[in-house]
Amino acid sequence: MLETVASLIDRIEHAISLNPHLAGRSLTIEANQGHVRLQGIVNSYYQKQMAQETVRSIEGVDAVENLLEVCWTVPRRAK
Repeated sequence: MLETVASLIDRIEHAISLNPHLAGRSLTIEANQGHVRLQGIVNSYYQKQMAQETVRSIEGVDAVENLLEVCWTVPRRAK
């Protein structure tokens, strides 16, 4: 039985939402025949790697193209 792309994306989104390092992240996920592309912005290279490893561990994912961008902001000092 072939899994639909929608159900694979649903499982990926669910896994990402359960990962405490990625909670609240809005990522764009595309899937095509087991190839998954991640896009969006995260705060650290650790979060980027965690997203990739989370997706890679899901059954039905054969390859991950990690296009996540790391953008951290330096907190402003109070005046």
